[in-house]
Amino acid sequence: MTDDTPTDQPPADDGRHAAKMAKKKAARDKIMSTKTEEKGLVVVHTGKGKGKSTAAFGMIFRCIAHGMQCAVVQFIKGGMSTGERDLIESRFSDICQFHTMGEGFTWETQDRSRDIEMAQAAWAKAKELIRDPANRMVLLDEINIALRYDYIDIAEVVQFLQDEKPEMTHVVLTGRNAKDELIEIADLVTEMELVKHPFRSGIKAQIGVEF
Repeated sequence: MTDDTPTDQPPADDGRHAAKMAKKKAARDKIMSTKTEEKGLVVVHTGKGKGKSTAAFGMIFRCIAHGMQCAVVQFIKGGMSTGERDLIESRFSDICQFHTMGEGFTWETQDRSRDIEMAQAAWAKAKELIRDPANRMVLLDEINIALRYDYIDIAEVVQFLQDEKPEMTHVVLTGRNAKDELIEIADLVTEMELVKHPFRSGIKAQIGVEF
């Protein structure tokens, strides 16, 4: 046999890799076999990094793709056109309700009493949508900002999610500085970490990326 004689045997490294992956798959399958329960989740996206609402809308579009009724309540963002709202309202309004209840960020409105009034109205709408078991997911976009400024009582939000949310309804809450009380009761919490952001280099928010 010469060095260039063909062989059907995989290289030793490939064999070790296959054995390692087979062992990992067996362990993974064993773990997955114990995960049999389903429940409606309380999901929190928080942190200083970009992507909290973006990820949440990805979940909403996933529900839409599966034909699951869902809803969105925006607590802070005002009337500015956004891609996700325009698409949902023009193409998927039959399966996803979209309510923009805010009038802009707090530094734009500069009216605390008005901000509180709007946040309370948004929370009332949110409770209405969550109570409806037909909605499999309800996104409360930027509610953490309203909670941070005490426009809404965190104790009331926690009690409602624990006592009144239907068993199979997912509720997603986004925004910086999530309250500890909310994190405590959540099933899934993701903190977006800021590493780099173009805004710091003088680049403004751009269509298709931020809105």
